[in-house]
Amino acid sequence: MKKIILGLFAIFGVLALFWRDILFFFIVTFVRPDYQIEPNQEISWQQGPAERTDDRPNIIVIVADDLGINDMTNYDDLEPGGTVDTPNIDFIANSGIKFENAYSGSATCAPSRGMIVTGRYATTTGFEFTPVPIGMARAIALFSDGAAEYIPENDNTPFELAGLPNEEITFAETLGQAGYYTAHIGKWHLGRDTHFAALNQGFNESLLMSSGLFLPKDDPRVVNAFLDFDPIDKFLWATMDYAAQFNQTTYMDNWFEPNGYLTDYYTDEAIKVIEANKNRPFFLYLAHWGVHTPLQALKSDYEELAYIEDHTERVYAAMIKALDRSVGRIVESLKEHNLDDNTWIIFTSDNGGAGYIGLRYINSPYRGWKLTLFEGGIKVPLIFWKEGIDAQVISERATHIDIMPTIHGLVNEELTHQVDGIDLFNNSLDLSKRPIFWKTDHNKVVIKDGWKLQVAETPDKKWLFNLNDDPTEQTELSAIYPNKVAELLTLIDQHSDGGRKALYEAPLRARVEVDRTLKESIEDPDNEGEIVIVAN
Repeated sequence: MKKIILGLFAIFGVLALFWRDILFFFIVTFVRPDYQIEPNQEISWQQGPAERTDDRPNIIVIVADDLGINDMTNYDDLEPGGTVDTPNIDFIANSGIKFENAYSGSATCAPSRGMIVTGRYATTTGFEFTPVPIGMARAIALFSDGAAEYIPENDNTPFELAGLPNEEITFAETLGQAGYYTAHIGKWHLGRDTHFAALNQGFNESLLMSSGLFLPKDDPRVVNAFLDFDPIDKFLWATMDYAAQFNQTTYMDNWFEPNGYLTDYYTDEAIKVIEANKNRPFFLYLAHWGVHTPLQALKSDYEELAYIEDHTERVYAAMIKALDRSVGRIVESLKEHNLDDNTWIIFTSDNGGAGYIGLRYINSPYRGWKLTLFEGGIKVPLIFWKEGIDAQVISERATHIDIMPTIHGLVNEELTHQVDGIDLFNNSLDLSKRPIFWKTDHNKVVIKDGWKLQVAETPDKKWLFNLNDDPTEQTELSAIYPNKVAELLTLIDQHSDGGRKALYEAPLRARVEVDRTLKESIEDPDNEGEIVIVAN
């Protein structure tokens, strides 16, 4: 009897110590789908004609994931510069058209991508929140020590059915209707079920990122950085695989292993698309997963950065190196096929760098991180490049909703439906006069004439900044300029009240410190700074 009682005490002791890990194990076991990942499959992209008779320009849109504005060597005039050289991104920025005040459509991945592909605000499409796999919101809240709230009543839309409505018109559909061949490579994140897929949103072909590892974590070619303080990282490592799909027919069918480090693999396939379609106008949407977590670098890149002492920082820098190499290889391929003077490359990131990776400098000198609507969360690169154009630096504000209409201006094809963005190179438009809006849950922002007003309901607060004089949001001015607050608040209310209701609600709200990384917040919890409450 005594042994039984001691055994029960031991069991209860283990449960008391490790209950979260046990519950996490059951969550992950439950949510992992049952699928088979086949060996790599050679992809045969559609072949264009033997000779080119249509001289309309080609378009390549390259989207990085979670790239901080300070991850590039010297994107703007503010200090400091990036940690690792980015010579290829620098090349297209310095010899192309660089918007030094460009913004993402949202502070999170999926809504920004929805705005890139449609030219329409989330308040127009309803695609306001980032879809998360089943169990992810619950798991993050479980390990966040109260910093995140799981909202079960909002966790009722299956991951594969949370997507951009099929009736929305994408740039692939409009360019396809104009006679362009269209290809998608990489991340999609606009819905996983078949009717949301890229093939049903205007793309002729699609190589899809089915999961999220850059290489298997035990591959001899890879170096991993595990972020023990980050619940998101814990979930990703536990649930993600190394997998792709080509011309997806159903969510779970035809998963296979990519061929090499994911950033390089996508670039290899992008070059194949260029080679196969060099004799017809093509549109390539290259949506990289780098530099999103889980942090995995190619060992050869990591070894070249021995001067970086911190392991996590070095892995992250090596990932940036791979992303920069991708841009250089795309440019070289265009030159090889004499397409560089007739192909526009458009480069951006879906949002700012993430504070949950624990690296302080990635958005410097701007405040805030991915998920927040401070400048660090929404300031992104935006570059338009082709060989032979005059280099320009444009200071007027541009945003993701402008990419689609600007592309149509570049190819001289008029849009026949309503979008919210504008053609950035249309000389009749005054970029400096229009307001730009953001809305994610209760957090809302407008920028107009250099003034930025951010409002939140939880906590009930307003932040007013004059970005013309204070681009890094150091001096809050709402008490000094109440009339300006009232003016901008009217614009925010008109925009959000006249918009479409979100298609589904966010199952997670989290507390994010504006001026400290997640790692810093955990290491020094008593020194809490300014907080915002954000939704996924």
